[in-house]
Amino acid sequence: MTLTATDKAIWITWYDLAEEGRDAYFTWLHDSYIPRLLDRRGVLWAAHYASEERQIRTDKKAGHPRRYAPTDAVPQGYRFMLLVGAEDAHVFADPTPSELHGGLPAAEREMLGLRLSAATNVMIEQARVDGPDAATRQDGMALSPCIQLGSFVFDGDEQELLAWYAQWRLPSMTEIPGCVGVRKLVSVSGWAKHAILHEFTSVGARNQNFVNREREKNPDKLEWSERITGQVVHSPGAPNVATRIFCAVKP
Repeated sequence: MTLTATDKAIWITWYDLAEEGRDAYFTWLHDSYIPRLLDRRGVLWAAHYASEERQIRTDKKAGHPRRYAPTDAVPQGYRFMLLVGAEDAHVFADPTPSELHGGLPAAEREMLGLRLSAATNVMIEQARVDGPDAATRQDGMALSPCIQLGSFVFDGDEQELLAWYAQWRLPSMTEIPGCVGVRKLVSVSGWAKHAILHEFTSVGARNQNFVNREREKNPDKLEWSERITGQVVHSPGAPNVATRIFCAVKP
């Protein structure tokens, strides 16, 4: 199967995981849980990622530190992410993720119990663009080897946020080497109201070509970007830079 624009909804789960029992959990997730998800009508793919260590921005140049969700507002897990793509959000409505998990056998609910501080969102696609390396996407691969997933609520004027993504952030990503594509998402359930999903060919390509690009090459957009990002309240660990562990698509 070749991924197309038919995958309009993504169910995202962030969580931590202890070392003990991790191998057994991975085997169950990849060999049993995900294949059964793909058997569901409308589910198109699943991708499992390990996040890099969180980097909390406190640099003076930025003019503000990153702000994160309060610990009493959302579970704080972020070291692993499971993303499941579907045709639309109603694929995750009957059953809902909670109903689906509640109906699993006790042994499988025990596996799910290994997830620590798990948080979840169901998102729908607002917009997407291809990057210069879109052609590197391989058939049978769900999302790219590296992603950066930002998820957040916004304190400011959301019309300005809408304009910033449409007029600057998304168009700028079409010029960044190593970028495979970007999707702007909005939530239908979960704490975060917005998300931005970047795909890169590798963590190295992301670090070399994306980080600080705006500051160095587009200073005219810097004030606008700093005003927008200064009004963001991030999910725990966000933006999560992560490496793909496993992926599968519907045959």
